[in-house]
Order: sequence, then structure tokens, then C-alpha cells
Amino acid sequence: MTRAVLSLGSNLGDRLGHLRLAVAGFADVLVAASPVYETAPWGVTDQDDFLNAVLVVSGDVDEWGWLRRGQALEQAAGRVRERRWGPRTLDVDVVTVDGVRSADPELLLPHPGAHDRASVLVPWLDVEPDAVVPGHGPVRDLLAGLDVGGVTRRDDLRLV
Repeated sequence: MTRAVLSLGSNLGDRLGHLRLAVAGFADVLVAASPVYETAPWGVTDQDDFLNAVLVVSGDVDEWGWLRRGQALEQAAGRVRERRWGPRTLDVDVVTVDGVRSADPELLLPHPGAHDRASVLVPWLDVEPDAVVPGHGPVRDLLAGLDVGGVTRRDDLRLV
């Protein structure tokens, strides 16, 4: 059994529908789903805002299994990888898996950008108040040093 934290994002098409597709795809292993947040784009900023959420999942899957399952859901949502940090129908990032460290370019763990992205940390804190990014520290402390102004909770949008 492993426990993983997954970050979801969408800024193309039916953004909420794409996030719901991911939640449905992990329904059998879902421990918790954060509220939905709307966030400004990161990296490439000339694109529409994202809807983001975090899932905590647990099952008989290793870190590679979580990655492959997320990639299958991205494909089901019609994701096309044209530009790094560019627009996407669905992005499923494996943030952490039981503190596993990986330097494999296909699966870097913990996710290399998670510790400095409010779009990941804010929703994660909602579902795990004592969350820790391995090698970086408590999510609460990491958030204290970030600008969270571009992260807006959307209580009018529900994942489930």
C-alpha cells in the first residue's frame, strides 16, 4: 500500500469537467479531495487561469503506477503536450508518494516545483493540515513564504 498526493490542473475546455474526470478515475482509491481553486498560470503566463485541486490517494500501487494512472486520465481528457507549462486540458502531477525520492527524469519525487507553487500547497493544506514536502518542510511553513494572491478558492465549484 502506498499513499500519494496528486495535483490536478486544467485550463482548457471544460476545466471542472476535466478535474471531475480525474476524481472519478481515482474514486476507488480516493482518501481526500481538496476544494477547487482558481489560479493564475505559472511558468508560461500568457494563457487562461487554471482550476486546481489536490487528491490524496491510497492503494496497492507504487509511484510508477500512480504516474501511469494519471497519464491515462490526461490522455482520456485529450491532453496534448505541445509546450512546457503551456495550456492543458488536464494535468495530473504526482507530488509525493510515501516520502519516496526519485531522480528519474520521467518521475522526479517529490515533484520538483511543488514546494514553491501555491496552486499545489494551498489545496494540499486543506486536506492535510500537517502535510510535509519531503526535503523542503511543512507545507504551512512553505506557504508562509509565498504570494498566495493569485490563488482563489471556488466554493461554487464541487469536484464530487
